[in-house]
Amino acid sequence: MMRVSYSLGSLLTINQVIDCSKKLNRANSDVIWIPETWGMENFSMLSLISQKNSTAKIGSSIINIYSRSPSQIAMGAVTADTISNGRLILGLGSSSKPIVEQFHGEKFVKPVQRMKEYVEIIRLILSGKKINYSGDIFSLENFSLLIKPPRDNIPIYLAAINQKMVNLAWEIGDGVIFYLRPKTEIKSTLERMQKQKKIDSTLQIITCIHNDSEKAIERAKKTLAFYISVGGIYREFLADNGYKKDTKNIHDEYQKTGLKNNFTLVSDKMVKDLCICGTVNECQQQFKQFQETGIDLPIIQFNPIGDVNESFDMLLNTFGDI
Repeated sequence: MMRVSYSLGSLLTINQVIDCSKKLNRANSDVIWIPETWGMENFSMLSLISQKNSTAKIGSSIINIYSRSPSQIAMGAVTADTISNGRLILGLGSSSKPIVEQFHGEKFVKPVQRMKEYVEIIRLILSGKKINYSGDIFSLENFSLLIKPPRDNIPIYLAAINQKMVNLAWEIGDGVIFYLRPKTEIKSTLERMQKQKKIDSTLQIITCIHNDSEKAIERAKKTLAFYISVGGIYREFLADNGYKKDTKNIHDEYQKTGLKNNFTLVSDKMVKDLCICGTVNECQQQFKQFQETGIDLPIIQFNPIGDVNESFDMLLNTFGDI
């Protein structure tokens, strides 16, 4: 049976995340992933849902490495891992320049080097020993945790878009978190990188399911248009991988009129290449196409349509027996 996991995040309220997490007790969910943008704080939510769901691992997708110090992230990870009885996957990412500089007041510089030092420091802290560290960015003196970590090797997954971060994920990570990558591109990337070293490869997939296929496709196009409009790094990556005209048109319209209508410029080809959307049967077939890319763990990003409970039940019915 194919591993499958679910991302419960930005389009949901805290109570809706709790309700969905409870429902996943009866599903074959490998991991429940919680994103962190500018809403729910990640470690708090992960700790909470670990008490509502007793079966799945819990994962951050992702913790922004510009939002906290390496020591703070290590402390949060150990706390959540203790509360969840050793079920945490620590997903780290560099986020994007607008979020880092406009929302956190930090300079978006040296993301790859910063990530390397974060992982090195966090792993040292998890050893439980007193550490001294001197890097290009961070220096720590005589730091040690006051609590004993339940594990000395919490899995660390890196969110990666450009090749430098992809290389780093395979160099120091236990896994990688991909997002918005064309199927042919991710297949070729995995074939190339997994020959070097086998790590757990995950892909978060915008997923919209409805009995009316057109409603599901429209919902997916709106989500996709949002990321292309505000996420320069996604826009650039997709432009370099077959969607230069599409991304330009979507972003140009965003600059003129915002997000109101630019989703109409997302082509059917693009949405079907990057997302899962349609009826139950259509989505099951599209899921299989993502399986064929060689990804180890698909992450179903829940995008509700209409009533959240009914929409999530449809999602579970779609992927429960995959």
